[in-house]
Amino acid sequence: MPVEVRTCQTIAEAASILSGDRTARLFGGGTLLMRDVNEGRLTEGTLVRIIDPAFRQIATGGARIELGAGVTMAMILASRDLAFLHPAAGSIGGPALRSAATIGGNLFAEAPYGDFTVALLALDAHVTLQAGYGGGRPIPVEEFLAGRERGGQGFVTSVTFPRPQGAGDFRFRKASRVRPKGISVLSIAAHLPMSGGRVAGARVAYGAMAPTPVRAKGVERALEGRVLDTATIGAARQAAGEGTRPATDAIASEWYRREVLPVHLGRLLGGEGR
Repeated sequence: MPVEVRTCQTIAEAASILSGDRTARLFGGGTLLMRDVNEGRLTEGTLVRIIDPAFRQIATGGARIELGAGVTMAMILASRDLAFLHPAAGSIGGPALRSAATIGGNLFAEAPYGDFTVALLALDAHVTLQAGYGGGRPIPVEEFLAGRERGGQGFVTSVTFPRPQGAGDFRFRKASRVRPKGISVLSIAAHLPMSGGRVAGARVAYGAMAPTPVRAKGVERALEGRVLDTATIGAARQAAGEGTRPATDAIASEWYRREVLPVHLGRLLGGEGR
C-alpha cells in the first residue's frame, strides 16, 4: 500500500484514525516525516493532516501560556508575547523550515535535533495527549520524554507552561558549527527566577547531551538559593556534565560535547546570548 494522506477537520477525527491504524503517522510540518518519505524509509501507511484551528492556537493571556502542537516556529517568532522564546524558535533551521516546523514535531525529534523542546523542559512545560499516556491528561514534558525514550507513542495536542515573571529569567543558548541555523553541537535552556537577589526554583536543560533533552540537576543544585556570581557560576560549571550521555555523530564527538558544555553553560549563566 503506498503512502496515503488524509486530511482531518478536527483533532478528534485525527485521534480516531491514529488509534485505529498502526501504520498511521501524524503529519505536522513534515520537516522530519517527509525526509523519511523522500529517502525511502517510509514507503507505506497513512499520513494524518489536521486543519482544526485549535491545533494551531496560541493563548498568552493568562499566567500559563498554551500553545497548540501545530504552532510553528515562525508563529512563535511573530508573537510579541512570546519574545522570551524567540532565541529558541529562531535557532531552528532557516525561514522556510521555521514556517513548517511545529512544536509537536520538535517534541519527537531525536538528538541532535529538538532544541525547542529543551526550552520547554526548562520552563516546566506540560503536554496534553489525545491518545496514549492516559489520553487528555496533561503530563510534565520530562515524563513524556522519558516515555518517548522507552519507545512509547502519543499524540500531542497542546503544550502549557508558566509565563516567566522577570526579565531575563529565561535564557537559551545553542552551539553549532554552522551559525546561525546549524544542527546542534549542544543547546542549553535555563529558567532562573530570582527572589531577594538569589536563584529560587532553578531549572536547567540540555539538548544533544542525551538521547532526549535532559535536565541538568547537578547544575540546578549548584544554583539554587545562591547569588548568580562568579563563584556560583564556577560551581555550576563543575557540575555541568552530571547525568549527561552525549553521542558521537557527524556533528561532534562525545568528547567534544563534554569539553565545550561547561564553557557554553558559563556563558549562558553569565548573561551572554546564543
